[in-house]
Amino acid sequence: MPEITLDLTLFASAFVTVLVIMDPVGNIPIFLALTKGQDVPERRRSAFLASTVAGIVILAFALCGQQVLELLGISLESLQVAGGLLLLVIALELLHPAGGGSSSLAAGDTNIALVPLGTPLLAGPGAIAATMLYSRQADDLGGSLSVVLAIAAVLAVVYLSMRYASLFAKLLRDNGIELLSRVMGLLVAAIAVQLVARAVEAWITNGVA
Repeated sequence: MPEITLDLTLFASAFVTVLVIMDPVGNIPIFLALTKGQDVPERRRSAFLASTVAGIVILAFALCGQQVLELLGISLESLQVAGGLLLLVIALELLHPAGGGSSSLAAGDTNIALVPLGTPLLAGPGAIAATMLYSRQADDLGGSLSVVLAIAAVLAVVYLSMRYASLFAKLLRDNGIELLSRVMGLLVAAIAVQLVARAVEAWITNGVA
């Protein structure tokens, strides 16, 4: 059986890059806003499901994402635009909750752990593209395993940040979360516009594939 040697440099690089892109600390207010209708056990379940879904999506793209996109004739820029448009819908929901202040996204349904938490907030175009890039840099089984372990470590950090987000909720209370919901809605809208703008810039520079 061949010896498997981990690439610590690749592990560290992938870990830091994907961690910064996923921004677990910055996503805490968004997580609180989207789950404000849930109690503590439901929030913890949503945190686990969101992390799991993000991990499945990212690892799937790491293993065969490029082949799938090429097979379907989809460019990475198109994926960015799709993610940006979806985030824009979420931002509008955060800015203008339905039912006079109770967001339908935060109505206690753990489906929000799948969309938008799992994807595209966590497993968004940026995280997917970075993971695909590092997967291509892996020269052998040890390198590929290093990338997988780095992604797993990032997801553990993301999960813990959301798992204990209720501590922040106790400090902020309902009015604070409501205010954060509006602020995060504006920021998520800005992220959505930036994703679309970067894709358009790439199309202008390189042409539409």
